[in-house]
Amino acid sequence: MFKGLTLFKRKVKIFKIKKDKQEEVEDIVLYETPIDLYVNSKQLVNIICLAKDLKELSVGFLFSIGIIESIKDIKEINVNELENSIFVNLRENSKFDIEKLDINPVSRVVDTTCGISSPWRNVIKECLDKTNIKAAINAKDNMRINASTIFSAIKEMQIKTPLYRETGGCHGAAIFDINGDLLSVKEDIGRHNAIDKVIGEMLLKEHDFENVFLTSTGRLTGDSILKVIKAKIPIVASLSAAIESGIRLAFAYGITLIGFVRGSRMNIYTHPDRIEL
Repeated sequence: MFKGLTLFKRKVKIFKIKKDKQEEVEDIVLYETPIDLYVNSKQLVNIICLAKDLKELSVGFLFSIGIIESIKDIKEINVNELENSIFVNLRENSKFDIEKLDINPVSRVVDTTCGISSPWRNVIKECLDKTNIKAAINAKDNMRINASTIFSAIKEMQIKTPLYRETGGCHGAAIFDINGDLLSVKEDIGRHNAIDKVIGEMLLKEHDFENVFLTSTGRLTGDSILKVIKAKIPIVASLSAAIESGIRLAFAYGITLIGFVRGSRMNIYTHPDRIEL
């Protein structure tokens, strides 16, 4: 039986077995919420997510797929929590036309497991191809960060993602400046949603992505790295492993990709010169 309803977590009764003993206890669990994102009054996508920081999520998602380039492209944002909907109106000079998107109804659902579907990946890649993103990232080859700053940032991200500690059921992401000062930290059931949220908060604050790096608790997949590439963030570090698709994209676009950051250890998969000892 559920009780203690909030916007994104519930108390449930569970039966815990430890060795040869069983006891009934209360536990906290998160639940997924489908959120409809409308752009200029037309439904763009249904995002399965943690119903928290929805304005940041919508802005980050629209940026990652190339519909907006800055918060100035948005005229207004309205979040209707009762209807689980986000309504975004773009400025009149926007060139976005939803009718030109080759996205089928099934692909319009962005879930919390595999992230974005192939049609959305194609939309993002087309956006990247239209701009000289690779050159902009390569221009940050001189950026240097001490390994100790990465270790400290991962620890701070863990401290400031309380839902993970409370439930073990979500991911965290954060953005820091090169001195290790925290700029944004967010949580979501989907690792890619958490990344969208921190990118979205940076855009809402009109903070640029110069001299920053991103940390995550999730696997470094191609879906996640595409979002990082769009923001031109040159360094990404995670508690978890890198996946081949993420490594391939990071290598091609000049991203320093770091996984298994735990204690005083890390694995650098691509472009290690930005990390100093």
